[in-house]
Amino acid sequence: MDIADYYRQLGLRLGASLSQVKSSYRRLAREYHPDVNPGDEAAKNKFIALTEAYKFLLDVAPPDVQEGKQPVSTSASAAVRAQPQAVKVTRKERPIEYNGALSEADQKLKRDSYLQLQQLLKYQRFPRAIALVEGLAQRIPDDMEVRQWQAIAYQRWGRHLIGEHQVDKARSYLKKALRTDPHNRALWAEVERDFRRLERIY
Repeated sequence: MDIADYYRQLGLRLGASLSQVKSSYRRLAREYHPDVNPGDEAAKNKFIALTEAYKFLLDVAPPDVQEGKQPVSTSASAAVRAQPQAVKVTRKERPIEYNGALSEADQKLKRDSYLQLQQLLKYQRFPRAIALVEGLAQRIPDDMEVRQWQAIAYQRWGRHLIGEHQVDKARSYLKKALRTDPHNRALWAEVERDFRRLERIY
């Protein structure tokens, strides 16, 4: 299932906030809980699906937007700039690129995956972010924007690993970032900074 399917399981629209996810899950879990529906296999399966969706969305649902604050931007560069010490994907703000070579289903998959990736990076769920973007790159191998996101996920994970003192693994992911998007000058600058940090610390 993609992120939109998990939201639908809880009866919510894509991008619903964390508090809405929690509220909807509590309501539906009470309705479909096996203790309330003894011997009802359909209710049991529904409860399992609800719990899976809830656990997944806990990691990616956006926090509630406070009054007077702007919602999360849907531009690629703004999303990456919002991350601490992040790599800029593009030189100027723009929405996610429309790739005319993609089917409508793949366009939707790309949009949904971008929103999910944005949240995973924000909350430092790096292994899950990498798994998501690698799967997307396999599905849409010729989309340069997806390759940029993949490189960013590798670089962010590598930077995090430096702080965790996992030197060899950090080097490996920083190199993967450069191999994935070798013509991104901003990425090169960030990775060089990370390697200098590695040299100073170790």
